[in-house]
Amino acid sequence: MTEATHHKGFTRRFFGAIGGAITWLRRVFTNLLFLLLLLFIGVLIFGKEEQLVIPQGAALRVAPSGYLVDELSQPSSLPAFFGGPQAPAETRVKDLVDAIDSAAKDKRISSLVLELDSLVGASLSKLEEVGGALQRFKAADKPLYAVGDNYTQAQYFLASHADTVYLNPMGSVLLTGFGAYRNYFKSALDKLKINFHVFRVGDYKDFIEPYTRDDMSPASRENNQRWLHELWGEYTEQVTGLRNLPPEAVDTFIEQLPQNLKEHDGSWAEAALAYKFVDQLASRRIVIEELKETIGANDDKQSYKSIDALAYLRSQKLTHIPTSEAPKVGLISASGTIVDGEAPVGQIGSESLGQLIRKARENKVKALVLRIDSGGGSAFASEAIRQELLATRAEDIPVVVSMGSVAASGGYWIATGGDRIWASPSTITGSIGVFGAFPTFEDALESLGIYNDGVGTSDLAGTMRIDRPLPPAAASVLQQGVENTYARFLRIVAEARGSTPEEVHKIAQGQVWTGRAAQQLGLVDELGNLNDAIAGAAQLAEVEDYQLVEIRRELSPGEKLLRTLAENVDARISASIEANLPLGAWLNTLQPVLTPIAELREYRDPRALYVRCLVCRAP
Repeated sequence: MTEATHHKGFTRRFFGAIGGAITWLRRVFTNLLFLLLLLFIGVLIFGKEEQLVIPQGAALRVAPSGYLVDELSQPSSLPAFFGGPQAPAETRVKDLVDAIDSAAKDKRISSLVLELDSLVGASLSKLEEVGGALQRFKAADKPLYAVGDNYTQAQYFLASHADTVYLNPMGSVLLTGFGAYRNYFKSALDKLKINFHVFRVGDYKDFIEPYTRDDMSPASRENNQRWLHELWGEYTEQVTGLRNLPPEAVDTFIEQLPQNLKEHDGSWAEAALAYKFVDQLASRRIVIEELKETIGANDDKQSYKSIDALAYLRSQKLTHIPTSEAPKVGLISASGTIVDGEAPVGQIGSESLGQLIRKARENKVKALVLRIDSGGGSAFASEAIRQELLATRAEDIPVVVSMGSVAASGGYWIATGGDRIWASPSTITGSIGVFGAFPTFEDALESLGIYNDGVGTSDLAGTMRIDRPLPPAAASVLQQGVENTYARFLRIVAEARGSTPEEVHKIAQGQVWTGRAAQQLGLVDELGNLNDAIAGAAQLAEVEDYQLVEIRRELSPGEKLLRTLAENVDARISASIEANLPLGAWLNTLQPVLTPIAELREYRDPRALYVRCLVCRAP
């Protein structure tokens, strides 16, 4: 071996040893990070939560994140913090209401501060439920403050409940009114040579209009204008009443906005102050200093003395242990599209919800409250769920339905299974109608040179294929199925509401109603929020001191992990990402455009029959 060869071998061995050491260190470092991550997750999921120390005189900080919902959606993948897709955060309405109501009676809580910049959106009925709790808090002679850099329409509704509303001098109060706008795809489908076969009953069942028209039909326009004006009237009446303003103040502000801005050199904040929508213009730093003087400073003197509403609620639950002997009133939340069989959280599966209703009966609840927030879906699944409610009533367990933002079409079908139906004044309900929908792609495939041919034992064999034309006989079968299901829907409603199918037909045909109008028409029994419905259920069961038991689907360990990560990580950063990434905000605006196309995947009713409401997404 020459000296050069020996030197070359030594050099290779030397650098090989260094490379091996680096690889070993990288593996050790990676394993340590993985172990730390597992430890972090374990603490989040299994760690014993310590009881929070609530400072005397602290403010309850109510800072909802994302959207207000009745039921939290189940994350389908890793949270954005760990590389998953960015999803909007959610805050459960009942959690906020429970926290505010508890704080109203807590002598340690001196006041309440609304920080609303992270609230992305909410329907009016959900805002009203939180607003009701804020009013009860004020009734306890505790001051309420609202802090915001800008106020959207939803944010301002909550802010208007405050004794003092602060706004950043560079901020705005963005009031625009309610609207129902959507995209229409008929011309696009024609260009793609997709044939969309539709079967329906009634003039107002407009769920399928985006696939059959390029604009809103006159009947749909008439119906939508009516309920939108009713909801806007609810909004403006409450806001002007809370702010002691003339009834027309909000509408006047919107109508004269260009002139108002011109009078105040283009300053939205000055215009809002002039109209008395806010009480003081101040930067966030100045507001914090004022709250520190009024409420007191926290330990590090950086902010006012406070406790977060959801953390406060968890603390209260740790200290409150209900007695097992107390009679139980069960509460089940049903949110999303109604589909057949099993469904994840965020959808209403006939089997999934049926299991929860059966579980309520097994738990020997004295009464059951079903909270519905759905624009409908499968007619078959809706009837299966209604039968479970009837079976519950047959065991002498009163069933009360509480309508959330929306309980229309299939949502109303389910509601007819209850003893009593409660709705908020701004609930969207009704839409009693049925349609059938079946797209076929034979022309699109032929344009690509793809053809379909074969033989069958009858003219109907192979008709429900998307690659074949829909023959007249099959179209007749589907139309008759729609008419039969609609007639059944009318009979179910008539029997539940003590009416006749003929009378129900007059207010059906897919027409949408607000909760207030629905009560006048006899479609609902009472106006009130979820807590009112729970109290009503207890009264039907003739129990006074009762324990409310929420009956939920058990999450798998993996689902629990995703939920925990989403709640503890994404909720804290999603609003910041939303605000600081214009692309993310722009992509969110595409959701209404793409939703109708995405919903085609949910058309899987066994007979292609649906009780679904298109406009039933409450503003």
